[in-house]
Amino acid sequence: MSTENQNKSIVEEKEQPTKPTIVEETSSVTQHKIEINGVQLEYTVTTGTIVLKEEDVEVGEKQKASIFYVAYTKDNETSERPVTFSFNGGPGSSSVWLHLGLLGPKRVLMDDEGNPIGPPYRLVENEYSLLELTDLVFIDPVSTGYSRTVPKEKPEQFHDVKKDIQSVSEFIRIWTTRNKRWISPKFIIGESYGTTRAAGLAGYLQQRYGMYLNGIMFVSSILNFMTASFDEGNDLPYILFLPTYTASAWFHHKLPDDLQTDLETAVNEAREYALGDYTVALMKGNRLNVDERKAVTAKLARLTGLDESYIEGSNYRINIHRFCKELLRDEGYTIGRFDSRFKGFDKDRVGERNELDPSYAIILGPYTATMYDYLRRDLEYETDLPYEILKSLYQSWKYEDYQNHYVNTAQDLRLGFLLHPGLKVIVCNGYYDLATPFLAAEYTFDHIPLPEKLSADIKMTYYEAGHMMYLHKESLDKLSKDLKDFIRNSIEISA
Repeated sequence: MSTENQNKSIVEEKEQPTKPTIVEETSSVTQHKIEINGVQLEYTVTTGTIVLKEEDVEVGEKQKASIFYVAYTKDNETSERPVTFSFNGGPGSSSVWLHLGLLGPKRVLMDDEGNPIGPPYRLVENEYSLLELTDLVFIDPVSTGYSRTVPKEKPEQFHDVKKDIQSVSEFIRIWTTRNKRWISPKFIIGESYGTTRAAGLAGYLQQRYGMYLNGIMFVSSILNFMTASFDEGNDLPYILFLPTYTASAWFHHKLPDDLQTDLETAVNEAREYALGDYTVALMKGNRLNVDERKAVTAKLARLTGLDESYIEGSNYRINIHRFCKELLRDEGYTIGRFDSRFKGFDKDRVGERNELDPSYAIILGPYTATMYDYLRRDLEYETDLPYEILKSLYQSWKYEDYQNHYVNTAQDLRLGFLLHPGLKVIVCNGYYDLATPFLAAEYTFDHIPLPEKLSADIKMTYYEAGHMMYLHKESLDKLSKDLKDFIRNSIEISA
């Protein structure tokens, strides 16, 4: 072959488009049974992946990502049985927490307060499971669990507020279509950043696909990021976190005797002060006179259990990370951000924030071990991929549609109400949740412009636990009943 022909061959070879790697969908189907409230329930579990695609002018359909899911469907039921789609937050979290903590037919065995039992850790039958009333589909968004982009596709394209909502919506559409569930009553439940996603889905599913939801369940919600961003010039979080500081101090017996008698009494006093005089004081800033400063200092000390000199030094603005470090500093402990009931310790006692969140450390091991074992042993799903329980994507997550302002998917939820006025919402709050405090949730939902009639369809519930309130046995019982009542009522009203 001549040099000219050889070079021509090389050029032609380079110009030929490389064929994309085809990723096959996987599936494992197993049969199970459970007894709930004295009734035996037989169900099927489908564990597998659905490949998301997009139209491409060159190759037709182009594969983008493989989404891992676990679907529980009650046997011998009609297509009109309710179905609930579930996911957690992060961003970067798998669906394991709601799956094995609250909703699924198996749950991680913990003690009544939420402390792990073991190792070895194990699952037990979950008598609180919502499978009694609704089929359940647990979704792991891209880069979490076993969900991955296909070869040559960049994961970062899905690490974006809007792209995340779109990909989860596409999964829901495909699953619903393949399983002939378009006429089923449909619910979504999300936790933490999963509530950010859920609110976005409320508008997107209805606008893009005409899929109307009966209800959305928000667990430890954050829709408006302004409520939790301790940024220079943003006083809102200091106001909205205060009642949760009070609840945390109450739990650790750091409040005056008259406030220690009852949690709700203490919380109500903090809520009233936060939304009243404390808000006015922070708005005044440097215009506060000496007497006003003394009054604010004394009141904050009363409601937080912190020293007055510390409060003055913080300019009456207590950052959440500082609070977790400061409340029990004299005892050598820190408290949890996800759940302030739990205590930890650091290598030194003079820092401004704790080394790790003790309330996360106690659950990571039990939930990881049981999920790996459950998927392979009981659900017979085999893969050597690492199951990404909680991948740190928060710092790299993109907010391109929210440049120069805070993320706020409450506006998407409002659109959901506008498109479908029959939509129902429940918002579940933990008193000891310092990640997504309950007053921030109240503030967010109180500021969604809705007619009074539709606002009445938003129900708030509270639990004496933290971010994952289902870790606490008493709260798990109450939460399960509240969610089941919500599902029943949403179906009856919308029927």
